Amino acid sequence: MRTDVRFPTNGLQLAGHLYLPDNLPENAEGPLPAIVIGHQTTGVKEQAPAVYAQRLVKEGFAILTFDAAFQGESEGQPHGLEDPFQRAEDFRAAVSYLTSRDDIDPDRIGVMGICGSGAYVPYAAQTDHRMRAVAGVSGTDVPSFFRDADPEGWKQMVASSGKLRSKEAAGAPAATFPVLPEKAEADTPAPVAEFIDFYKTPRGRHPRSTGEMVTRSADLLDQFDSFADVAKIAPRPLLMIAGTEAFTRGFSEKAVADSPGNAELFLVEGATHVDLYDRDPYVAAAVAKLTEFFHENLA
Repeated sequence: MRTDVRFPTNGLQLAGHLYLPDNLPENAEGPLPAIVIGHQTTGVKEQAPAVYAQRLVKEGFAILTFDAAFQGESEGQPHGLEDPFQRAEDFRAAVSYLTSRDDIDPDRIGVMGICGSGAYVPYAAQTDHRMRAVAGVSGTDVPSFFRDADPEGWKQMVASSGKLRSKEAAGAPAATFPVLPEKAEADTPAPVAEFIDFYKTPRGRHPRSTGEMVTRSADLLDQFDSFADVAKIAPRPLLMIAGTEAFTRGFSEKAVADSPGNAELFLVEGATHVDLYDRDPYVAAAVAKLTEFFHENLA
């Protein structure tokens, strides 16, 4: 059963979907364990989070998906702002919402994120100890992604952010840029092409996933380092799931390497970064591992 819910974060209302199991195991007693699932950068809750939610709810978990502030159906202007610090706060707010419900066990709440959220979740969990088990799927440090793709262009975008703030203060609309081209060409890099195949085709397209990012997000992102203090999650468990063919695999490997024995890397053979959004059998392998991980650590 899926219900529309709303909850507050820093004065804004976030739009979410709460999934509750239709059938519980015979030995289930008391409030439910729950998992918060965050969406990809430029994505919305109806995309990859829904794919995972619909499977994990069948395993006896309550699942909360939501649109980040400034994105999807959630409040926040300018729409399309990518604020990594607010993204972390949104996860804390999601946990707070779950703890307020009588049907959720506040001591058995896990969190997971996909793509950019696969890095925002570990960042939030470093200091929020209500997050009892932490997982990332195709976890990506968003600032590093942009810096590596076009170092000089990224520097210029950061440098322009202050002027763009001034223009907004004077009443101008927020400047935005398309994160992806509309279609792939023969010389389109493979990682970009696989994003286009998801976001720009019926496979993953959603009207609220606009693909536009506020340009001055750059000065916020440039100050952010998803995994710098990942060791603070310990002794709580961290699971990072990545495809063996994913161009972002290194982020997951580093997060685990920098953790003090509480983290596990699970590689899905043959999967690329975007394969883990929606493609079987890759999603099936990830869900099987997540089910095992959350059952063990939210018992």
